[in-house]
Amino acid sequence: MLIRCFLLTQSLFLFCTTMQAQDVLWEKSYGGKHADYLFDVEPTADYGFILAGSSLSEKSGNKTSDNQGDLDYWVWKMDEQGELNWQKSFGGPGADMLYSIRNTIDGGFILAGTSDSGIGLHKKDSCRGREDFWIIKLNAKGHEEWQKTIGGIGQELLKSIAQTTDGGYILGGSSASDISPIIAKGGNDKYGKSEVNRGNMDYWVVKLDERGEIKWQKTFGGIYSDVLESIEQTKDGGYILGGSSNSPSSQDKANESYGAGDYWIIKLDKDGTVEWQKTLGGEHDDHLSCISQTKDDGYIIGGNSISSSSGNKSKPNSKGTDFWVVKLDNMGDIQWQETYNTGSVDILTSLIENNDGTFLIGGYAQSEVIGLKKNDKKEINDYIALKISAEGQEIWKETVGSKGEDILKKLIETRDRGYLLAGTSQGEISRDRNSSKGSNDFWVVKLKDKAKKEKRKTLLEAIPNPAKPFTNIIVGFDFTSGTLSLFDLSGRQLQTFEVDSRTIPLDLGAYPEGIYVVEVRTDKGTDSVKVMKGKN
Repeated sequence: MLIRCFLLTQSLFLFCTTMQAQDVLWEKSYGGKHADYLFDVEPTADYGFILAGSSLSEKSGNKTSDNQGDLDYWVWKMDEQGELNWQKSFGGPGADMLYSIRNTIDGGFILAGTSDSGIGLHKKDSCRGREDFWIIKLNAKGHEEWQKTIGGIGQELLKSIAQTTDGGYILGGSSASDISPIIAKGGNDKYGKSEVNRGNMDYWVVKLDERGEIKWQKTFGGIYSDVLESIEQTKDGGYILGGSSNSPSSQDKANESYGAGDYWIIKLDKDGTVEWQKTLGGEHDDHLSCISQTKDDGYIIGGNSISSSSGNKSKPNSKGTDFWVVKLDNMGDIQWQETYNTGSVDILTSLIENNDGTFLIGGYAQSEVIGLKKNDKKEINDYIALKISAEGQEIWKETVGSKGEDILKKLIETRDRGYLLAGTSQGEISRDRNSSKGSNDFWVVKLKDKAKKEKRKTLLEAIPNPAKPFTNIIVGFDFTSGTLSLFDLSGRQLQTFEVDSRTIPLDLGAYPEGIYVVEVRTDKGTDSVKVMKGKN
């Protein structure tokens, strides 16, 4: 009995320390006096972060530009401590919703969202229908390089973008538009919809080149509503699509539905042709939020479910809405699945694979008790961070919140081996929140994993290396001014230019294959790094 009690005590101790393995390092609120909504965040190579969302606020709080119309795109670049590097607003006279941002290989950023704005202010093209895809390319300092408005005569919703290996972009969204009348009559509508509508809302995939020109587009749908949430290029050059569908077997949809809404996954080849598709669901409503390819060439899928064990859902719900995570092999067959319950309503918004093969789940939940921490706000949401093993077993869970509504949109592992939670908070100063700017703010929280040793920053590095042909030279310390010089291995200087940013895009496309030396001299120090240049 004594041994059994000792083992039980040990197990409880390990459980408690695992569940509370994170400390809040810092938290920051960004916004004006009105409403600001965060939808996406990406880590940047300089150990900082880029935040993306939409703002209703004029110049106030820590927002430095006036509102242009209704909601505007709002981008916030910050360093590893959450301090501002720069911020940018982009908007027309209507409502502009920025849903997705990604780093680009030239050190810049690509923005993707939905707009009903016509020409005016920052918007250079007229609205083509009710709402359009609106894409903006920025350089490393946040200055616009180009923008595109793409759409049909009806409503479009763009939720996901990714840069492709050819330097172009893949857009994943949804469309209720029919074929462009100009295209239907045999004419050329450069940024219009080229295929007929299948049902109420369809998946709409658009492939762009590096300047934002359409290379091809594809429509996929059944007779009802199909909403595409996530797209990613796969290792074979194709694409994986994930969203939600309530369509039966009809039009492009090969499988019958299981309930009111199902996960619908489609694998495309490099030209947009369907290789396979899968419908996953139970007897009620299941909504997919994200999908990505895993290191073993399979796929990880995350979303929400109110279904019991039914259809091809083998795990029952605890109560209400639960996280539902499914691991697929490379042909879309289920390897494992798990449901995770935190409160009465659990909404999964983020799911990524870590370098060690574990997964980070981010979302928000309504509950009275979350993990080991008593919640002092019934039926109001908190940020939820959950880490699981490669087989889906829970490793730890963390709750972060104020006394108000906190909606987490993204959870990422940071370059220094911590974690960043980013979303929107309506809460006043309370609990984990120490500042407030307006009615809704961007709210970012940095966690430290006490079980991991913090990674030391390199003084100078090149990412990616080899260059493709771009690389980003990352300076690991603050400086005011300096110069970058490029040398070949014989010591011949190939170029030199002034720098004032810790992220320096460098194009090696004009040079032959080989090894080059980059030297950065600043008012705070000098360092160099070797960069390999492969074939263009």
